[in-house]
Amino acid sequence: MNKKATKKKVVKIRSKKYDEKLPQVDKNKSYSMAEACQLVKELSTTKFDGAIEAHLRLNFDTSKDSVRGTVSLPHGSGKTKRIIVFADDKLATEAKKAGAIEAGNKDLITKIESGWLDFDIAIAHPQMMPEVGKLGKILGTKGLMPNPKAGTISPDVVKAVQAFAKGMEQFKADSFGIVHAGIGRVSFDANQITENLQAVIDAVKKVKPAKTKGQFFVSLHLAPSMGPSVKIDINEVK
Repeated sequence: MNKKATKKKVVKIRSKKYDEKLPQVDKNKSYSMAEACQLVKELSTTKFDGAIEAHLRLNFDTSKDSVRGTVSLPHGSGKTKRIIVFADDKLATEAKKAGAIEAGNKDLITKIESGWLDFDIAIAHPQMMPEVGKLGKILGTKGLMPNPKAGTISPDVVKAVQAFAKGMEQFKADSFGIVHAGIGRVSFDANQITENLQAVIDAVKKVKPAKTKGQFFVSLHLAPSMGPSVKIDINEVK
């Protein structure tokens, strides 16, 4: 006798701390940027110095265009980045002095092929790309493949390492047309968060696809890594 398959209802369970923070947000209100950047700090439910994230929904054809680039955050992201560099021996040595945790050529490629992925950013000298390209299936699925639009393929790998170490961040819209960007930590003051957010908005504007018609910015929310989100008045972004 065949048993009828039953669908299990998935219930999302929020934490008690989340529910305690939720009344602080008026879901029917679109906050000014200044208000949101202050309020989002108060919504974090973590005991540690959690991240503050911006979620910017864009209007463009994701099947034909992409939105990606880099932004230099005035106050950094508050996160220490683990950077590696693909370069010849001389440049690899200089890259390590600049702050890269690992740098090399064939030896580094072999290390990654063996399963090592303990890094956040991979930078490559253009001459190394024919070899680095062989790592496409490994780095590509992790979003770690060097790319010129992301500033991670550069003839000056030392300068690139220094830039990312000081606060340069990569951004890329996902398949839903949303850019998710870290813009600081809970410990940052509201002005620092505001200035970092504005830098992200300006950087995204610069890479707007030429064929995009209508309003490019659809919505913008700020949220701590753990806690409720705050909606920002999109007219401020436009």
